[in-house]
Amino acid sequence: MELNVNGVIYVPKEDLNEKKFVLIRTYTAGVHCGYLNKKEGMQVVLNNARRIWRWKGANSLNELSQNGGDIGYTRISELVPEIVLEANEIITCSKKAKENLEQSRWPA
Repeated sequence: MELNVNGVIYVPKEDLNEKKFVLIRTYTAGVHCGYLNKKEGMQVVLNNARRIWRWKGANSLNELSQNGGDIGYTRISELVPEIVLEANEIITCSKKAKENLEQSRWPA
């Protein structure tokens, strides 16, 4: 169940447990990680999303989605409750990568 407060959608943590944690690659907005809420065509809605500014320790997004990156170098933005993106690539993350990416916040 989502809660709309002043136009911001909040998703209870127990609802997020049922959603896939993914990496999204776009043409113009970079790479993001978060919980996949909805997909229609190329448009996706992520909840509790962060933009990945840089990473090290993975050669590609495929590796980043499975192992995460170097926590001391990888930079991830502040969380936003919801973001709508045009996805060129959607990669489901492993539990290991999800935990790693959640620890790699800016500033480190």
